Amino acid sequence: MAETPDPTLAGFRKSIDNIDAALIHMLAERFRITQAVGEYKARAALPPADPAREAAQIARLRALAEDAHLDPEFSEKFIRFVIDEVIRHHEKARGA
Repeated sequence: MAETPDPTLAGFRKSIDNIDAALIHMLAERFRITQAVGEYKARAALPPADPAREAAQIARLRALAEDAHLDPEFSEKFIRFVIDEVIRHHEKARGA
């Protein structure tokens, strides 16, 4: 006998699925833009990494996380992962 799905849990899961899809689309858009940045940096002979910008972004996002009641340590780990991937792409665009 099949168990009847819990409608409350199903509603939560549908919301989570929608948020996950939005996150993927936002990350894809972010990487499209950072790819253009990497190509520009390669043409302009700029370094792939910008430590001052990275530090400012991490500080800004930690503050946003705190305001949103999200663990700032988690947010920093997440954005550091994204930044590291962007730098890797920029290095590749530069031929480094």
